[in-house]
Amino acid sequence: MNIRKATISDSKQIAPILLLAMEDIIYKFIAKEEYASAKDFLEHFIERENNQYSYQNCFVAEENNEIIGAVNIYKGSDIEALRNPIIEFVRKNYNPAFDPEFETKDGEYYIDSLGVNPNHQGKGIGSKLLQFLIAEYVHKNKQTLGLLVEEDNPLAKNLYLKLGFNVVGRKTLVGKKLDHLQISLK
Repeated sequence: MNIRKATISDSKQIAPILLLAMEDIIYKFIAKEEYASAKDFLEHFIERENNQYSYQNCFVAEENNEIIGAVNIYKGSDIEALRNPIIEFVRKNYNPAFDPEFETKDGEYYIDSLGVNPNHQGKGIGSKLLQFLIAEYVHKNKQTLGLLVEEDNPLAKNLYLKLGFNVVGRKTLVGKKLDHLQISLK
């Protein structure tokens, strides 16, 4: 397995993988529970630059020329600039009153979403992507990594804790209650 920076040509493969991690949230963004629309919405932004879901902010896990996992990460201080194109698009096309909370802020690189192709789940790919990010951002570049995990997802939370993340607070995002976890060398 190879982990590499995503390219624009990966967009169509990345969208359904990342959607696994944030399907409920995208449904709230587009104000309907429709998988095809959610996937199209996500793909629209992944293949564009300068937004939070852009391929520019993704790494992929690849095996035999197939993308089997993907992770979306960006600097927390950039959330407002990266989110604005999405807010404008959602307000224009789906929900004029859309006003989501910011899930991150300055002081961390934020792991927005991580997904593994269902045919490859249970093989440690998610753990390897996280270990890659920890090595790159925390150990090599001395940065803090942060992420949110749903209260009702103890398996994911236990994985993050096992990898060295610590609970630092709680957040609400589009009505979902989430634990905020971080890892750093401090």
